Amino acid sequence: MKRGRSHGILVYSERDPIGWCQYGLKDELPRVDNRPNCRKLSLEISHENLWRITCFCVDKKHRNKGVARAGLSAAMGSIRKQGGGIVEAFPTIHKTTLTAHRGTVSMFKSEGFKEVVRFGKSNVLMRRKV
Repeated sequence: MKRGRSHGILVYSERDPIGWCQYGLKDELPRVDNRPNCRKLSLEISHENLWRITCFCVDKKHRNKGVARAGLSAAMGSIRKQGGGIVEAFPTIHKTTLTAHRGTVSMFKSEGFKEVVRFGKSNVLMRRKV
């Protein structure tokens, strides 16, 4: 099913785009499976309707104001409208420049995600059924 596509949510302030959230089905976002730990864990659940939320981007002037949360909430609503399933994400425990685009554990917990496993000191796999 590799069609070179995924889904995205744009967050606006008035008419200006200020944030973005990428999500898609497992087959649409296969790079996650390049990590050996992730590949093993994704085999544990049904491949059908496995969604991933992989990336957030927020304009510098609008960070720490709930923009990523708004994108996450909208992505979850879109996934629900498209039939739902299992949604997984890989937020960071300790935000760094390299991991800030993944979102935070607290943000995903507020949407009902549960921690599945930690990878090292800063990476977490979280899941939720929709």
